[in-house]
Amino acid sequence: MVVKGLNLEIPENKVTAIIGANGSGKSTLLKSITRIIPYDSGNVILDGEEINNIDTKELAKKLSILPQTQEITEGLTVGELVSYGRFPHQSGLGRLKREDYYAIDKALEMTGTDKFKYRSLDALSGGQRQRVWIAMALAQETETIFLDEPTTYLDLAHQLEVLTLLSDLNKNENRTIVMVLHDLNQAARFADFIIAMKDGKIVKAGDPEEVISAPVLKKIFNIDAMIGRDPVTDKPMCLTYNIMITSNKI
Repeated sequence: MVVKGLNLEIPENKVTAIIGANGSGKSTLLKSITRIIPYDSGNVILDGEEINNIDTKELAKKLSILPQTQEITEGLTVGELVSYGRFPHQSGLGRLKREDYYAIDKALEMTGTDKFKYRSLDALSGGQRQRVWIAMALAQETETIFLDEPTTYLDLAHQLEVLTLLSDLNKNENRTIVMVLHDLNQAARFADFIIAMKDGKIVKAGDPEEVISAPVLKKIFNIDAMIGRDPVTDKPMCLTYNIMITSNKI
Protein backbone atom coordinates (compact mmCIF):
# COMPACT_ATOMS: atom_id res chain seq x y z
CA MET A 1 0.00 0.00 0.00
CA VAL A 2 1.29 3.45 -0.96
CA VAL A 3 0.42 6.36 1.30
CA LYS A 4 -0.05 9.54 -0.73
CA GLY A 5 -0.25 13.28 -0.18
CA LEU A 6 -0.56 13.36 3.60
CA ASN A 7 -0.39 16.53 5.67
CA LEU A 8 -0.90 15.50 9.25
CA GLU A 9 0.00 16.63 12.75
CA ILE A 10 -0.44 14.12 15.56
CA PRO A 11 -1.42 15.85 18.83
CA GLU A 12 0.96 15.44 21.76
CA ASN A 13 -0.15 13.90 25.06
CA LYS A 14 -3.32 12.56 23.44
CA VAL A 15 -4.62 9.17 22.28
CA THR A 16 -4.82 8.94 18.49
CA ALA A 17 -6.57 6.08 16.67
CA ILE A 18 -6.12 5.28 12.98
CA ILE A 19 -9.15 3.61 11.37
CA GLY A 20 -9.99 2.34 7.89
CA ALA A 21 -10.72 -0.78 5.89
CA ASN A 22 -8.12 -3.50 5.33
CA GLY A 23 -5.51 -2.27 2.87
CA SER A 24 -6.35 1.40 3.43
CA GLY A 25 -2.79 2.26 4.49
CA LYS A 26 -3.14 2.33 8.29
CA SER A 27 -0.14 0.15 9.08
CA THR A 28 1.88 1.71 6.26
CA LEU A 29 1.29 5.15 7.75
CA LEU A 30 2.35 3.93 11.18
CA LYS A 31 5.51 2.30 9.83
CA SER A 32 6.42 5.36 7.75
CA ILE A 33 6.06 7.69 10.72
CA THR A 34 8.28 5.45 12.85
CA ARG A 35 10.90 4.88 10.11
CA ILE A 36 10.32 1.14 9.88
CA ILE A 37 9.77 1.54 6.15
CA PRO A 38 11.28 4.35 4.03
CA TYR A 39 9.18 7.00 2.32
CA ASP A 40 9.99 8.37 -1.13
CA SER A 41 9.06 12.00 -0.58
CA GLY A 42 7.95 14.43 2.10
CA ASN A 43 9.07 14.81 5.68
CA VAL A 44 8.28 13.36 9.08
CA ILE A 45 9.18 15.87 11.79
CA LEU A 46 9.78 14.81 15.39
CA ASP A 47 10.69 17.46 17.96
CA GLY A 48 11.50 19.87 15.15
CA GLU A 49 13.88 17.49 13.38
CA GLU A 50 13.44 15.35 10.24
CA ILE A 51 13.15 11.80 11.52
CA ASN A 52 15.66 10.39 9.01
CA ASN A 53 18.33 12.67 10.47
CA ILE A 54 17.92 11.31 14.00
CA ASP A 55 20.37 8.65 15.20
CA THR A 56 18.67 5.26 15.60
CA LYS A 57 19.45 4.97 19.30
CA GLU A 58 18.31 8.53 19.96
CA LEU A 59 15.11 7.88 18.02
CA ALA A 60 14.46 4.85 20.22
CA LYS A 61 14.58 7.18 23.24
CA LYS A 62 11.82 9.30 21.71
CA LEU A 63 9.38 6.73 20.38
CA SER A 64 8.61 3.04 20.70
CA ILE A 65 6.50 0.82 18.47
CA LEU A 66 4.72 -2.46 19.06
CA PRO A 67 4.03 -4.32 15.80
CA GLN A 68 0.88 -6.32 15.16
CA THR A 69 2.62 -9.63 15.78
CA GLN A 70 5.65 -10.27 17.97
CA GLU A 71 8.00 -13.22 17.92
CA ILE A 72 8.86 -14.73 21.28
CA THR A 73 12.11 -16.51 22.06
CA GLU A 74 11.31 -19.82 23.73
CA GLY A 75 11.86 -19.74 27.48
CA LEU A 76 12.15 -15.95 27.70
CA THR A 77 10.82 -14.57 30.98
CA VAL A 78 8.67 -11.50 31.41
CA GLY A 79 11.45 -9.61 33.18
CA GLU A 80 13.94 -10.44 30.44
CA LEU A 81 11.63 -9.16 27.71
CA VAL A 82 10.88 -5.92 29.53
CA SER A 83 14.62 -5.37 30.05
CA TYR A 84 15.02 -5.15 26.26
CA GLY A 85 13.28 -1.80 26.49
CA ARG A 86 16.39 -0.43 28.17
CA PHE A 87 18.61 -1.03 25.12
CA PRO A 88 18.58 2.62 23.88
CA HIS A 89 19.83 3.77 27.29
CA GLN A 90 22.73 1.32 27.54
CA SER A 91 26.33 1.81 26.50
CA GLY A 92 29.52 -0.23 26.46
CA LEU A 93 28.85 -3.85 27.34
CA GLY A 94 25.16 -3.18 27.75
CA ARG A 95 24.95 -4.19 31.39
CA LEU A 96 21.91 -3.04 33.29
CA LYS A 97 22.44 -0.29 35.85
CA ARG A 98 20.45 0.69 38.90
CA GLU A 99 18.29 3.12 36.91
CA ASP A 100 17.57 0.37 34.38
CA TYR A 101 16.27 -2.00 37.03
CA TYR A 102 14.16 0.82 38.47
CA ALA A 103 12.63 1.55 35.04
CA ILE A 104 11.91 -2.16 34.48
CA ASP A 105 10.22 -2.63 37.85
CA LYS A 106 8.21 0.57 37.40
CA ALA A 107 6.99 -0.57 33.95
CA LEU A 108 5.99 -3.97 35.33
CA GLU A 109 4.11 -2.36 38.20
CA MET A 110 2.32 0.16 35.96
CA THR A 111 1.03 -2.60 33.69
CA GLY A 112 0.15 -4.98 36.52
CA THR A 113 2.62 -7.57 35.25
CA ASP A 114 5.09 -7.46 38.15
CA LYS A 115 3.66 -10.72 39.51
CA PHE A 116 4.73 -12.41 36.25
CA LYS A 117 8.32 -11.10 36.31
CA TYR A 118 9.98 -14.51 36.55
CA ARG A 119 7.38 -16.41 34.58
CA SER A 120 7.90 -17.58 31.00
CA LEU A 121 6.04 -15.59 28.36
CA ASP A 122 4.79 -18.87 26.92
CA ALA A 123 2.73 -19.43 30.08
CA LEU A 124 0.75 -16.18 29.79
CA SER A 125 -2.61 -15.51 28.18
CA GLY A 126 -2.89 -13.25 25.14
CA GLY A 127 -4.03 -10.27 27.20
CA GLN A 128 -1.29 -10.74 29.80
CA ARG A 129 1.32 -11.07 27.08
CA GLN A 130 0.16 -7.86 25.39
CA ARG A 131 0.48 -6.01 28.70
CA VAL A 132 4.05 -7.30 29.00
CA TRP A 133 4.90 -5.92 25.55
CA ILE A 134 3.46 -2.58 26.61
CA ALA A 135 5.62 -2.79 29.75
CA MET A 136 8.68 -3.20 27.52
CA ALA A 137 7.69 -0.03 25.66
CA LEU A 138 7.26 1.78 28.97
CA ALA A 139 10.69 0.65 30.16
CA GLN A 140 12.04 2.32 27.03
CA GLU A 141 10.83 5.61 28.61
CA THR A 142 9.68 7.20 25.36
CA GLU A 143 7.20 10.04 25.19
CA THR A 144 5.29 8.40 22.33
CA ILE A 145 4.12 4.80 21.89
CA PHE A 146 2.89 3.49 18.52
CA LEU A 147 0.83 0.29 18.43
CA ASP A 148 -0.30 -1.60 15.33
CA GLU A 149 -3.65 -3.23 16.14
CA PRO A 150 -2.92 -3.93 19.84
CA THR A 151 -6.28 -5.68 20.32
CA THR A 152 -5.87 -8.22 17.49
CA TYR A 153 -6.42 -11.86 18.56
CA LEU A 154 -7.70 -10.77 22.00
CA ASP A 155 -11.15 -11.52 23.36
CA LEU A 156 -13.41 -8.61 24.30
CA ALA A 157 -12.43 -8.50 27.98
CA HIS A 158 -8.71 -8.44 27.16
CA GLN A 159 -9.28 -5.81 24.47
CA LEU A 160 -10.86 -3.51 27.04
CA GLU A 161 -8.11 -4.32 29.51
CA VAL A 162 -5.38 -3.25 27.06
CA LEU A 163 -7.22 -0.13 25.85
CA THR A 164 -7.97 0.96 29.42
CA LEU A 165 -4.29 0.52 30.29
CA LEU A 166 -3.24 2.67 27.33
CA SER A 167 -5.82 5.31 28.26
CA ASP A 168 -4.54 5.37 31.84
CA LEU A 169 -0.95 5.73 30.64
CA ASN A 170 -2.00 8.73 28.61
CA LYS A 171 -3.90 10.36 31.46
CA ASN A 172 -1.50 9.56 34.30
CA GLU A 173 1.87 9.62 32.51
CA ASN A 174 1.15 12.08 29.66
CA ARG A 175 2.26 9.50 27.10
CA THR A 176 1.26 10.14 23.51
CA ILE A 177 -0.48 7.01 22.22
CA VAL A 178 -0.95 6.32 18.50
CA MET A 179 -2.65 3.07 17.54
CA VAL A 180 -4.37 1.32 14.67
CA LEU A 181 -7.84 0.07 15.62
CA HIS A 182 -10.57 -1.81 13.76
CA ASP A 183 -13.43 -1.34 16.20
CA LEU A 184 -15.11 2.02 15.54
CA ASN A 185 -16.77 2.24 18.94
CA GLN A 186 -13.52 1.49 20.74
CA ALA A 187 -11.84 4.23 18.71
CA ALA A 188 -14.61 6.68 19.62
CA ARG A 189 -14.49 5.70 23.28
CA PHE A 190 -10.74 5.74 23.89
CA ALA A 191 -9.28 8.19 21.35
CA ASP A 192 -9.07 11.97 21.55
CA PHE A 193 -8.13 12.21 17.86
CA ILE A 194 -9.07 9.87 15.01
CA ILE A 195 -7.51 9.52 11.55
CA ALA A 196 -9.79 7.88 8.96
CA MET A 197 -8.05 6.45 5.89
CA LYS A 198 -9.03 5.02 2.51
CA ASP A 199 -6.85 4.01 -0.45
CA GLY A 200 -3.71 5.44 1.14
CA LYS A 201 -5.24 8.85 1.79
CA ILE A 202 -6.64 10.58 4.85
CA VAL A 203 -10.38 11.10 4.40
CA LYS A 204 -10.92 12.86 7.72
CA ALA A 205 -8.90 13.63 10.85
CA GLY A 206 -10.30 15.17 14.00
CA ASP A 207 -12.02 14.41 17.28
CA PRO A 208 -14.51 11.51 17.51
CA GLU A 209 -17.47 13.83 16.94
CA GLU A 210 -16.07 14.81 13.54
CA VAL A 211 -14.93 11.39 12.34
CA ILE A 212 -17.45 8.89 13.72
CA SER A 213 -20.27 10.25 11.59
CA ALA A 214 -22.49 8.73 8.93
CA PRO A 215 -20.97 10.70 6.00
CA VAL A 216 -17.36 9.83 6.93
CA LEU A 217 -18.11 6.15 7.53
CA LYS A 218 -19.90 6.02 4.20
CA LYS A 219 -16.77 7.34 2.48
CA ILE A 220 -14.26 5.01 4.11
CA PHE A 221 -16.27 1.79 4.54
CA ASN A 222 -19.11 2.19 2.03
CA ILE A 223 -21.66 1.62 4.78
CA ASP A 224 -24.90 3.32 5.76
CA ALA A 225 -24.36 3.82 9.50
CA MET A 226 -26.73 4.92 12.23
CA ILE A 227 -24.85 6.99 14.83
CA GLY A 228 -26.09 7.43 18.40
CA ARG A 229 -24.57 8.32 21.77
CA ASP A 230 -22.80 6.03 24.22
CA PRO A 231 -25.02 6.19 27.33
CA VAL A 232 -21.98 6.07 29.64
CA THR A 233 -19.34 8.22 27.90
CA ASP A 234 -21.66 10.33 25.68
CA LYS A 235 -19.23 9.70 22.82
CA PRO A 236 -20.56 8.98 19.31
CA MET A 237 -21.42 5.33 18.80
CA CYS A 238 -22.14 3.30 15.68
CA LEU A 239 -25.42 1.59 16.57
CA THR A 240 -25.92 -0.37 13.37
CA TYR A 241 -24.93 -0.27 9.72
CA ASN A 242 -25.71 -1.75 6.32
CA ILE A 243 -23.61 -2.15 3.20
CA MET A 244 -24.32 0.50 0.61
CA ILE A 245 -25.78 -1.17 -2.48
CA THR A 246 -25.00 0.42 -5.81
CA SER A 247 -27.03 -0.50 -8.87
CA ASN A 248 -25.44 -0.76 -12.30
CA LYS A 249 -28.42 -0.20 -14.54
CA ILE A 250 -27.92 -0.16 -18.31
